[in-house]
Amino acid sequence: MNQLSKDQLANRRNNELAFIDDEIHILSTNQTPEYIFSGEGIFTIRGRGLYCEKPELTGQIISWIEGYLNNPARITYVTVAFEYLNSLSTDILVSIFRKLSKVIPKSGKLVVRWYYEEDDENILDRGKYISSCCHIPIEFILTNAVKGL
Repeated sequence: MNQLSKDQLANRRNNELAFIDDEIHILSTNQTPEYIFSGEGIFTIRGRGLYCEKPELTGQIISWIEGYLNNPARITYVTVAFEYLNSLSTDILVSIFRKLSKVIPKSGKLVVRWYYEEDDENILDRGKYISSCCHIPIEFILTNAVKGL
């Protein structure tokens, strides 16, 4: 895995994967979300989900989560804030949340906050779908703007 120092972060290209200590960070692009996953149990996925799948990137995210599950935080917090989310990106999120749902029997607590805008029922519906198929509780939070969360 590519271990980068904090100083090297500023020089990364969009969508480049970085591992820093116990954190994975993937920068966003115009079509892909930003992922920030911390071994301390704080996960953020935000941006736009328009892209075609990059299997190696998804594989590395899933692999990192599997490592996290070996010693998860007492409470795992996940924040999700999408401006747009297509069906392929939803499928990737389902894979991520299926893995993350395994934290519940290991540490007992998974808190997911799913932000959506009032006029974007598609994002809300996709969150409800993920909650249902992954059997995880999600708190849906109405916001004026997901951009910048």
